[in-house]
Amino acid sequence: MSDGGAVLGPDGLARCPWGLEAESMADYRAYHDTEWGVPVRGDDALFERICLEAFQSGLSWLTILRRREGFRAAFAGFSIAKVAAFTPADEERLLADPGIIRNRAKIAAALANARVAAGWAPGELTSLVWSFAPGGARRAPRTAAEVPAVTPESTALAKELKKRGFRFVGPTTAYALMQACGLVNDHLAGCHVRRGLA
Repeated sequence: MSDGGAVLGPDGLARCPWGLEAESMADYRAYHDTEWGVPVRGDDALFERICLEAFQSGLSWLTILRRREGFRAAFAGFSIAKVAAFTPADEERLLADPGIIRNRAKIAAALANARVAAGWAPGELTSLVWSFAPGGARRAPRTAAEVPAVTPESTALAKELKKRGFRFVGPTTAYALMQACGLVNDHLAGCHVRRGLA
C-alpha cells in the first residue's frame, strides 16, 4: 500500500502517484514525464496553459489532456492575436465543437483573456506570470498530501491577472498553472522526473 509517496511504474521508474493512474496510465505517464513541471515561457504558450487550466476547473485533467489537440485546432493554436480577433460567430462555433469542453463561461473567458493579453507588449504575459515564481529553494514534497492546492504566490498571481482584466483564474487555477509550467517543482522527492528538473 502506498504512503502517498512516489510509486514504481511498470518500467521500474518512480513517479508521482497521479502519473500512474491505472485507467489513464499512458496519457498521464507521458504528460507527467515530459511536460508537467518543465518550464514554459512564451506568451502564446502560457496563454494556452491558462486557458486549459481554466477549462479543467471542475473536471479531471485527463479530460483536457485527451482533448488538447481539439482545443488547439478550435483556438487557432492559442495564438493570442488570432483568438483576440474571434467574432461572435467564432464563439458560436466553439460552443458547437465536440472536440472541446463546450462551457459558455469558460469559452467567453478565453476570448476575453486573449483580448486583454493582445493589448500587452510582447513578452509581458511571460514576465508577469514568471514574476510570481517563488524565490529560493523549497523542500521537495515527500507525499502527495504535502503538495498544496494554493499558495501565497498563486493567490497573488490570480489577483494580479484579475486586476488586469483576466477572467476564470482563481488561486487554485493559478497554482495548477505554476505547477504545470515549472514555476514550482512539485514532483515528489522520490520521482525520477524531479531529479531531471533539479
